[in-house]
Parts: sequence; C-alpha cells; structure tokens
Amino acid sequence: MTELRPSWHNYFMEITTLVSTRSTCLRRQVGAIIVRDKRVLTTGYNGAPKTTPHCLDIGCLRESMNIPSGQRHELCRGIHAEQNAIIQAATSGTSIEGADLYATHHPCSLCVKMIINAGIKRVFFAEGYPDDLAKDLALEAHLELIQLTPTQESTQ
Repeated sequence: MTELRPSWHNYFMEITTLVSTRSTCLRRQVGAIIVRDKRVLTTGYNGAPKTTPHCLDIGCLRESMNIPSGQRHELCRGIHAEQNAIIQAATSGTSIEGADLYATHHPCSLCVKMIINAGIKRVFFAEGYPDDLAKDLALEAHLELIQLTPTQESTQ
C-alpha cells in the first residue's frame, strides 16, 4: 500500500516542529527553518546564547518578573528561533534573500524586523502570537504572513 506523501508545507512544518524540540525556553518551544527552492537552508530554535546558562537550568527571567507574553521582548535571556535561523545563515555565509521562513509561531515584532531586512519574502506559521506591531510592520513591508491550518498543510 502506498502512503500519501506530505505536501511541501506539511513537510517543512513537521521539520520546524522537530527543530522546536531543541528549545530550552520554559514558556514556549519555538522552531524556525529557512527554505529556498524546496531546500532547507538553516534552522533555529529559541534558547539562551551559546556558552550561557539555559533557562531550563536557571529559570525564566520573564516569569520571575511577571512579564506578559508579547511584551518587553528585550527582557529575556533567549534568542528567538527566527533570529537563530538568520544568525546561522550569516555565520555560514548562506544567502537567505528571497527565501521563505517556516515557524511554529507567528514571529514577534523584533523578529519581523530582522526577517524584513534579511530579504525573506514569506513567513508560514502554525500558531498565533499577541504582537500587533509585528502584523503592522509586515503589512507595511509587504512581507507575507501566512498561517497554515492542518487542512492547508495537507493539501498544498
């Protein structure tokens, strides 16, 4: 019996979900991958900068300060998954201009600004995130933000 092959969106979102399992964030496990021409260029997950202690080990600064989700992004030890995927491209000399980014969650405004300047054209994501500025910036910059539902993932 032949199994149906996953759609490209489903395939990339499944990889993104797997990448998120490496996250060391106590609040939200986020994964991101950057794709061009149906090839994965880089991956990223959220966690503390290299050589620094993980939130899993020392606790969450945002939780201890009672900072709501979607606010005061600068008060966090972690680097976001989208940022790590972009940094990985930069450190390996991989151009991501014109690529797509897949993420488990809608990117925040800090990540949207980086995504725009990196030349990424579309962001596919599964779950929402409470950051209206991110949506406004994406609209102004003509960055496509596309939320994939399980139905869309399986039919594309």
